[in-house]
Amino acid sequence: MKKKKLDIIYEDKNIIVVNKPSGLLTISTPKEKIRTLYHEVSDYLKKSNPKMKVFIVHRLDKDTSGIVLFAKNQNLKYMYQNNWDSLVLKRGYVAVVEGKLEKESGTIKSYLKETKTFMTYSTNDSKNGKLAITKYKVIKSKKKYSMLEVEIKTGRKNQIRVHMKDIKHPILGDSKYGNKKSILGRLGLHANLLVIKNPVTNKVMEFSCKIPKSFEELFGKED
Repeated sequence: MKKKKLDIIYEDKNIIVVNKPSGLLTISTPKEKIRTLYHEVSDYLKKSNPKMKVFIVHRLDKDTSGIVLFAKNQNLKYMYQNNWDSLVLKRGYVAVVEGKLEKESGTIKSYLKETKTFMTYSTNDSKNGKLAITKYKVIKSKKKYSMLEVEIKTGRKNQIRVHMKDIKHPILGDSKYGNKKSILGRLGLHANLLVIKNPVTNKVMEFSCKIPKSFEELFGKED
């Protein structure tokens, strides 16, 4: 995949917020150390200050695109991570899913658990999983697909993907959770909104980015 220019949404002396492309890891894995969003942000910052360090605050799945927040000092990173539920006021996504939903909006709630093979699944057993709450609203629909506005009230691994599978409307391109082929050529999930409170100034900051062109184009075509 050709390397694209870093898409910076916002930057100041404490944080940098970027729009991650689909297909790029947020941080390194045992198999991939170099080609990551973290590495690209680090390289960008070191061009102006070779001693500059960057710290990941949260992450997105490799195939999910959208907003990722980085801190420029370790103290701020821990402030966000240790007070995530009170400092992150809203996390919004756009999802393109299979089929037409019966309900125009709804809330999905379950407890998520991961298998030894790294598959996440829902359980009703509160002692055996982590609480996950996902709200959704249909914003566009066709016979075969729907575009949803999604807000997560909890940040669990693969949360939206599992919950969409649970209601029988898996995300397009999500072969792990029920959709083998994607007309989009990628996973139909994009993090388009992040509202946070600055832990130092208490100022509320809102970041957003456009819905991917391929998502919009899908709903511009006839079935």
